[in-house]
Amino acid sequence: MGNCISLSINLDEPVKEVYRWLVKQARTRSAEELPLQATIVGQEKMLKKAWKHLMEDEVGLIGMHGMGGVGKTTLLTQINNKLSKSRRGFDYVIWVVVSKELQIEKIQDGIAEKVGLGGEEWNQKDKGQKAVHLFNFLKKKKFVLFLDDIWEKVELAEIGVPDPRSQKGCKVAFTTRSQDVCGRMGVENPMEVRCLDETDAFDLFQKKVGETTLGSDPGIPELARTVAKKCCGLPLALNIIGETMSCKKTVQEWRNAINVLNSYAAEFDGMEDKVLPLLKFSYDSLNGEHVKSCLLYCALYPEDARIVKEELIEHWICGEITDGSEGIERAEDEGYEIIGSLVRASLLMEWGERGRGVVCMHDVVREMALWIASEMGKQKEAFVVHAGVGLLEIPKVKNWNVVRRMSLRDNKIVHLVGSPECMELTTLLLGRGEYGRISSEFFNYMPKLAVLDLWCNRSLSELPEGISNLVSLQYLNLSFTSIPCLPKKVLQALKKLIHLDLEYTSKLKSIVGISDLYSLKVLKLRGSDLPWDLDTVKELETLEHLEILTISFNVAPSLERFLSSPKLKSITRSLVISEEFVSSPNRNHESTGISLSGSMDKFREFGIEKCRIPEIKIGRICSFLSLVRVYIIDCDSLNELTFLMFAPNLRVLDIWGAKDMEDIINREKACECEESVNIPFEKLNVLYLGNLPQLKNIYWSPLPFPCLERIDVRNCPNLKKLPLDSQSGKQGENGCIIGYGSPRWIKGVQWEDEATKRRFLSSCKEV
Repeated sequence: MGNCISLSINLDEPVKEVYRWLVKQARTRSAEELPLQATIVGQEKMLKKAWKHLMEDEVGLIGMHGMGGVGKTTLLTQINNKLSKSRRGFDYVIWVVVSKELQIEKIQDGIAEKVGLGGEEWNQKDKGQKAVHLFNFLKKKKFVLFLDDIWEKVELAEIGVPDPRSQKGCKVAFTTRSQDVCGRMGVENPMEVRCLDETDAFDLFQKKVGETTLGSDPGIPELARTVAKKCCGLPLALNIIGETMSCKKTVQEWRNAINVLNSYAAEFDGMEDKVLPLLKFSYDSLNGEHVKSCLLYCALYPEDARIVKEELIEHWICGEITDGSEGIERAEDEGYEIIGSLVRASLLMEWGERGRGVVCMHDVVREMALWIASEMGKQKEAFVVHAGVGLLEIPKVKNWNVVRRMSLRDNKIVHLVGSPECMELTTLLLGRGEYGRISSEFFNYMPKLAVLDLWCNRSLSELPEGISNLVSLQYLNLSFTSIPCLPKKVLQALKKLIHLDLEYTSKLKSIVGISDLYSLKVLKLRGSDLPWDLDTVKELETLEHLEILTISFNVAPSLERFLSSPKLKSITRSLVISEEFVSSPNRNHESTGISLSGSMDKFREFGIEKCRIPEIKIGRICSFLSLVRVYIIDCDSLNELTFLMFAPNLRVLDIWGAKDMEDIINREKACECEESVNIPFEKLNVLYLGNLPQLKNIYWSPLPFPCLERIDVRNCPNLKKLPLDSQSGKQGENGCIIGYGSPRWIKGVQWEDEATKRRFLSSCKEV
């Protein structure tokens, strides 16, 4: 055996210090490349945008938000790896995973390790000492800090990270599921990471499935497209389901997969253990059980449904998910706040150009909600949801007594028969069906039913008296049905009813006996063919708890009777005067117009359709504070809308077809107003003008229009000048757009000055 040689080197103290420094530097990973999944599709544009934004000198803080599984971490990782190859002058590129439970010291330790401050001496410091040490170190450096997956505001100062907005050359970028977190972190314009479009989604799905499987049968590619659509562009679902299907090489297996995804997606391989639990983190983080219940309620709507916020909130209130005891409007405000929180948590999505009235639910989030509502699959019949699937008869349920909510919306069921014992059922949605007959016995055993929606069943011409058994009913929607009246037995029985919707019931001839509904708070009659008489007015006036009324008229005497009731005017939310108004034997309104005097504090929507009304007078009323939408359709005699000077919160103004209208706001009449008024249209979002051949002026001088997003002008040849200057309209990236129907018109516009022309001409679009 050879001899062992021991070598000992003695270093003096200065050399030891240099040695320790070199070791520490060797351990410091100032820019570390992170592993990435092999297949990334559809993030090129977002990566380019995020990178450009991060590299801007004036940007110090970036927030990226989006739903779970959408690819936020992947995007942030790509940015990190790009910086690891090209440092761009940064001393340190630091990556820290934060996750749901915020631990300040864990973040501090992660940063310290990356910059070489870790070790025994560091570990002996408390949280405050670590913050001071980190701050004094980092304030002399240029760094990028990536914080992945934050769920609440991270106090940078508490960690010891200098504020990147005040320290030049330093950046902090983070990902979160919550837009609220972006706001609390001080990010004014966060970036939303969205699901893939259909083309990119299918591209990713094909790559995960593989060419061999896709080519194993000529019928598989088309079925694969159907399966991919079920993922609605969510990369997490596309990856998991694509991997699961990669070994399925027969058409039968693919058809079975589609059946499983359509019936109960949680049973699909990988959904219950990989996809749904990840999304459930967002659900678990919601503030309060009632907010969670509100989200689960959204799953009662069909896939891809456009959910009207107002309707959704009405269901929440009457289903006692949100508290309506202190007034409907207060409960509505809370409902809108809840919807906002769900949108900001990436669990609901705004839909539409301005996204103010409709939301939708991502299909995978909907599957998550149904999974949670079924107690993670243990009680599948708690929520019976067969909405929009083409049913011809009521689905079979093993145990009706466990059903709490049921949705059969958007089906083709013709008869509701039988007498199911649904002792726990609280919500039954039967809207947009084809029910010609509902047996009286059907509602015999539903003692807890609070919400019954029969909306848009046009074949329904008779309301079954069995509804009188629903002693807990608080919400009844019969809009767009063909019922002629409400049975007296029903009216006498529904003592708890607070919301009755009879809008657009074209065959409704009587609401006699409605005063028996003494708990009623909301009554909707807009678009019904109800003949108003003095007895109807008096009966409605006896409803002492009534808070909200929507109404329409087509004959002058009916309108006059309504306008004579201060109480009914004070609770009116929507008033529509429609086409038959002109045929009234009392033609006095044609020469004098109509007067909206008295208190109308809840007046939100005003419409006039095909009427010969020359003027809308304001009488003694000083303002319409709640009025947000006005629409005028084919009213040839109407020549101005000066009363809008008294609607400071107007959001939407839509005027289509008024051949005599010359001004929107008439200068002489506006100057005659004794009361002081504010600058008009300060809250206006959109202005639609069409078929107004005599229109010359919207207003006589430029207006600020601080909220204006869009003006559409079609067939208004005499409107030569818009009330705009270079500072008018909504500013920024999504500024005001002018849409026009004729290129000749836009060429003839007389702009206030060259600055105004430059400001708006580039945003003009032919529509």
